[in-house]
This record gives sequence, structure tokens and C-alpha cells, in this order.
Amino acid sequence: MSKEEERWRYEEEYLSKDRKEGRKERKAAVQRDRSKYKKSDQDQRKKQADNPDAYEHLSRGRVLAIVPEGILVGSEGEEYLCGLKGALKQDRSQFKNLVAVGDFVRFEKRGLEGSIAKVEERSTILARADNLSRNKQQLIAVNIDQVLITASVCLPALKIPLIDRYIIAAEQGGMQPVIVINKIDLLAEAPEEKALFDEFVSTYQGLGYLVVPVSVKSGQGIEALKATMHGKTSVFSGQSGVGKSSLINLMTGSELATGGIVHRTRKGSHTTTTTHLIPLAFGGFCIDTPGIKSFGLWDIAPEELSAYFPEIFERGMECKFPDCSHLGEPGCAVQKAVEEGAISPLRFASYSALMTSLAEEHKHR
Repeated sequence: MSKEEERWRYEEEYLSKDRKEGRKERKAAVQRDRSKYKKSDQDQRKKQADNPDAYEHLSRGRVLAIVPEGILVGSEGEEYLCGLKGALKQDRSQFKNLVAVGDFVRFEKRGLEGSIAKVEERSTILARADNLSRNKQQLIAVNIDQVLITASVCLPALKIPLIDRYIIAAEQGGMQPVIVINKIDLLAEAPEEKALFDEFVSTYQGLGYLVVPVSVKSGQGIEALKATMHGKTSVFSGQSGVGKSSLINLMTGSELATGGIVHRTRKGSHTTTTTHLIPLAFGGFCIDTPGIKSFGLWDIAPEELSAYFPEIFERGMECKFPDCSHLGEPGCAVQKAVEEGAISPLRFASYSALMTSLAEEHKHR
């Protein structure tokens, strides 16, 4: 298992190990009277479902981070290290992890520790298909307003299909995608990257996406980024090494660890190992997430992909065949539009790469 996958498993590992001995004791108790455990658990959940006020007496807080030791919940200026109550642990859903950073929860306090009894309904969700089980979603962050899809012009290079994956995930989860392109100070010495950057910005701004070019080194665009984040809850997501932690340090004045480039691969090295909700002095919150190499889309069949590429979907209505994939069929209006310059080759190349990848991913589900 890669280091990336180990980090993303933090959110579920603590669910099964409050500590090793405690897990053994609970397992033994369950085995002694499994039917009674199940029945009491079901009765408790049914009782709480029938009574929406059952949790009103509990403290309300928001999940700030998930660490190997447990769930860090902020409430009334204090932080509490929490676990999950037994009834909540038995919940089974499409989500691999039951709690995510940004969740609003009801919990019982025990000093500076606690037990979460209820996770409130989420307004928005940023999730990806779990790398180990494609039938589950991995929650990244919830109850957020916008996804700051962070990329860089080089070191590492601009990865357009990954950006489009994040755009799709943001729109799926009800959030506004914002594209943040870092390290633009490097463009002065990189003419090929400059040409790609200019074409990318022109294309995506023309499609209505907000693109914010920035440079941590020179400070260019930082005030524009702050204005975009003001009063909102934002999550920084993107490939390792693009400068998410450095940007958050500028936004918050915090000292998150930052890393450079692995020179052998010219790819980013991981620095953030857990997801944290951080308050902003100028209003709002931001969330840093571990850098990733891939971002599996959830519950999208290859034939549904064009719906997330509006210019391709619209022109696709003119194709000869109603089920045209736009990857080589005769009479394809989309390919003709690409040849004529009506659809950006960058976007079509990204669409084609995602179509191929989705087809492969669905084979393993």
C-alpha cells in the first residue's frame, strides 16, 4: 500500500482501535451475546430516529481533524478528542468513513474527551471513489462552499485531467469549483509552460470557471485569492507539491509543513498527512488535504461523462449516433468541432483521457 493510501485510511482506522486491548474486549463481549448487542443497537437507533429531539441535550461541535488517536471536535472554543458511540459505529452506508472534516456533530463530553452520537445532515460533500474498494466513497471534506482546485504551472506540471476530475467532484457534491494555479513566477523561464498556461486560462475562463493565478514566492494573486475565500469555507485539494500548504500558511499565518519536489521524479512530495479545518482571520475557514496522485470519480458511468463537459454535451446533440462516445465514431459532431476550433483541444484531450480511465475503472467494480 502506498503512503498516500495509508494516510487516507486514518479516517477509518481509529474506528476499530480505540486501543488494541479495548478492541479485544469489545470483540469478546460482542461474541458472547451478539444477538442481544444487535437488537439493543437497532432498538436504540429506531428510538432516536422516531424522536428528532433525542440529541438536543448533547453538545454541538464541528469536526476539525481526524487523526490516528480519534476525531478532534471544536465546540465553544474548546477542542475535544472523540470516538464514536456504538450505535453510530454500526451505521452502514456508501461512505467508507462515517465522519469527515467539516461535519457538524452532537457529542457527549467527558472532560476534554467525548463520544459522537449523531452526525448532522451534510449540505455538501467532496468525495472520491475509494482506491481499495471502488464500491465505497472516501469522504474528504463536507459542509464546504468551494473547492480550491490547486495546480502548478510546472514542478509538478499542469495536469488538466486531474483538474477536471476535481471540477466534476465539486459539481457532484454541490460546491463551487475554483481553479488556483500556483508558481506562475516560474513562467518567465518556461516558454512552453507559459503557452500551455495561457491556453488553459483562456479556455477555462471562457467556459465560466473562476481561475486564480498566484505565486507564493512573489505574492502575485494572493490578495485576489483571499477575496475569493472571504467568508466561505474552502478546501484546498490537488496534486502533491503544488503548494497547498504554502498557500494556507499565507492565508492563515500558520506553520504547516511544506515540502519540495522529489527531483528524481520531478513530482511533489507529501507534507500534509491529515485533513484540518483552519479558521481565517479575514473571515471563513479553509481545509488542507493530503496531496494525491489520482482522484477516482464516484458513480459516473463513461456514457454520463459528457454531461460534465457542457461544450461537448451541447455539440454532441448533433452527432449521427445518439450513443456516440466522441472517440472515433463516424459522423461525430464533437470531433468536427475540435477540428474547427469550436471546442478546445485541451478539453477534448482531457475528456478522452477521462473516458478511457472511467472505462477501465468500471471493469474493476
